[in-house]
Amino acid sequence: MARVLLFGRLADQAGWRDRRIEAGDLSALRAALAKEDADLGEALAGPGVQVAVDKVLVRGEAALAAGTEVAFLPPMSGG
Repeated sequence: MARVLLFGRLADQAGWRDRRIEAGDLSALRAALAKEDADLGEALAGPGVQVAVDKVLVRGEAALAAGTEVAFLPPMSGG
């Protein structure tokens, strides 16, 4: 199971910050989250949302092993 962390407005929207979800890769994880909560799925796919797998920013696909940490980071604003 992957440990999924949501930050900022994503956590506010989902109503949780930290969960464990079974998924073999990032696409499957996103699909599982979107199936549970369509609005969250849409927000996670939105512009500027970044994903870190085990504290490394990734673009595209990534395999998830047991204990992998996946963090969804909302766009940053301010100056």
